[in-house]
Amino acid sequence: MSTTTTRPAPAGSAPAPKGTSPARSINLNSILVEGRALIALILIIAIFAILSDNYLSTGNLTTITKQVAFNAIVALGMLLVILNGGIDLSVGSTVGLTGAVAGNLFRGVHVPFTDSTMFPSVWVIVVISIGIGMLVGLANGLLIAKLNLAPFIVTLGMLYVARGLTEVLLNGQNITNELSGQEGLGNTGFFDVFASRPLGLPISAWVMILFAIAISILLTRTPFGRWLYATGSNERAAQLSGVPVKKVQIRIYVISGLCAGVVGILQVANISSSTADLGTFYELNAIAAVVIGGAALSGGRGTVRGTIIGAFVIGFLANGLVIVGVSPFWQKVITGAVIILAVAVDQIQQIVQRRRLARRATINARAVAETKASAGTPPSSSPPS
Repeated sequence: MSTTTTRPAPAGSAPAPKGTSPARSINLNSILVEGRALIALILIIAIFAILSDNYLSTGNLTTITKQVAFNAIVALGMLLVILNGGIDLSVGSTVGLTGAVAGNLFRGVHVPFTDSTMFPSVWVIVVISIGIGMLVGLANGLLIAKLNLAPFIVTLGMLYVARGLTEVLLNGQNITNELSGQEGLGNTGFFDVFASRPLGLPISAWVMILFAIAISILLTRTPFGRWLYATGSNERAAQLSGVPVKKVQIRIYVISGLCAGVVGILQVANISSSTADLGTFYELNAIAAVVIGGAALSGGRGTVRGTIIGAFVIGFLANGLVIVGVSPFWQKVITGAVIILAVAVDQIQQIVQRRRLARRATINARAVAETKASAGTPPSSSPPS
């Protein structure tokens, strides 16, 4: 989705060429990075389609889409955090915690000081579970914004807290049979909704599309989007310009927690159980999708379109390696190498662009000096103190 909104250039980026607006320069750079990711995706599909006849089958494409959707939804929340120059390592554990909360609510909630057990309806369970994810995000945001703690340290600590709470809630036991509910308790229909396939697509794919549209509008059509890009590019300058920097930081972590909570619900419906290892490595896959899609880890640059492409690159690559029988150990090596390559190519492009612009600026300065000299005008010098 294109936009004409002028955003500050990312911190450390080269200035735009003369006659080119900063927004146009950033948009062109984003298009170039997204174009590379799209070309990589096409090459991956072509290679594995040649190696395996089942790669592009309807069943396999449906499986890939479902798995990509889980990663993409979490990555969209991660995109907002990275645009701000932060990081959220707790999203994977938040996915697991959300699933554990949902599983325990399906089991029933014991009412204190009584012998009765309360069984919430499906939508109450969904709202409470997603609310837990948002609560984790709120805790991250408050600690980072109000106490000025490093996002890496805060979210790393929250990773352990959320994963530990997940294990406490499950007590080493997977929750399976209780998730379907009972007619007499009014808590049935969970799988009918969240494991359904409207128009042949998994419900997770529709949720991914909905989140992509909503976050794209948020970034390109609202003041919050301009604030986010501004704070990621130069937080101090944004603060002096009147941007509510702290509120922006808190909100993006809440949204990240929301995305993780939704994926937790969708994953529980997908595997028909709540397990202690649910959501493992989701934070790494989300960061990889955002980076492959062209976002800068320093903040201020990234798009929804690029993040979705990055998620599909990881999804199609991982599925293709499984289809052709590559060892699980080598799968991790190859995936990691692709991520490093994507970041390296982007950094090389940035270095080349900065050098080219610096060389152009030097040539222009010499041309101006020669013009003044030929006209008999002495070069400008600083006034005497």
